[in-house]
Amino acid sequence: MSDKPRLVENEIKKVIHGKDEVIRLTVCAVLAGGHVLLEDIPGVGKTTLALSLSKALSMKYRRVQFTPDVLPSDLLGFSIFDRESNSFKFQEGSIYTNLFLADEINRTSPKTQSALLEVMEERHVTVEGVTREVPEPFFVIATQNPFGSSGTQRLPESQLDRFMVCLSIGYPDHESAVDILKGNSSKDLKSVNEVITSDELIGMQQEVEALHIDESIYDYVVRLTEASRDANIFALGLSPRGSIALTRMARAYAYYEGRDYVTVSDIHDVFHCIANHRVRLNSRSKAAGLTVTQALDNLLKEVKIPKI
Repeated sequence: MSDKPRLVENEIKKVIHGKDEVIRLTVCAVLAGGHVLLEDIPGVGKTTLALSLSKALSMKYRRVQFTPDVLPSDLLGFSIFDRESNSFKFQEGSIYTNLFLADEINRTSPKTQSALLEVMEERHVTVEGVTREVPEPFFVIATQNPFGSSGTQRLPESQLDRFMVCLSIGYPDHESAVDILKGNSSKDLKSVNEVITSDELIGMQQEVEALHIDESIYDYVVRLTEASRDANIFALGLSPRGSIALTRMARAYAYYEGRDYVTVSDIHDVFHCIANHRVRLNSRSKAAGLTVTQALDNLLKEVKIPKI
């Protein structure tokens, strides 16, 4: 097993203080080939996390600040008439990169949000009937503010399901806050070194995909998925795409821990970030004061753990 993922974590920790678990899960999502949704208040380091990750992974990076006037063509590209050649020339949009940061994705129109659906799932873009591939590796990191709903458009369930994980950075603890005040983020970002090339990352993704999973683990994932569809608690449960994401993320987490096989603890460690944005509680559960986190915790306790 490679120690490169931990080198990436150490580089990001130069600019993100006291959030080791969030960094670890973000790196694992990249190893699993998934997209990341960062849902948190402004100013806690969501953009800094994406910037430092792209630098440590030697990836091309583009950022779009999503506002109501951003158009699908701004992301996907468009054809423009070229007088010199007397023909139409395709102008690439912002999506043709390795790491695409959709900043405040919920502040743009549903039409622009939906422009990302194809590329997030299939890694290519269809514009004017022509399909164009995006560079490999390719990831989307999107941020959204859960507070201040004025001028926002909620992401549809179909798009939320395409994000492998949903993470919240949260406020720093006291010691980390002091460290932040002592430093300068813009200068710290320059100290982040490139530790993995794109080819090395693709190779590690292939190694993650080859990790062994016991048949009983597959069965356990399906039973967890089925339990999340209990109509007495949930109005919306995990989809088959969600169970696939759980398996892939568990593989990446095991790889990160230096193992070539997946354990039940790997499933538990990544379950919340996989499921929390995919499931919905029914009105009865909400009226009883149950939270999504509590419901998922109960689910992990109730579903029988396999013996391997």
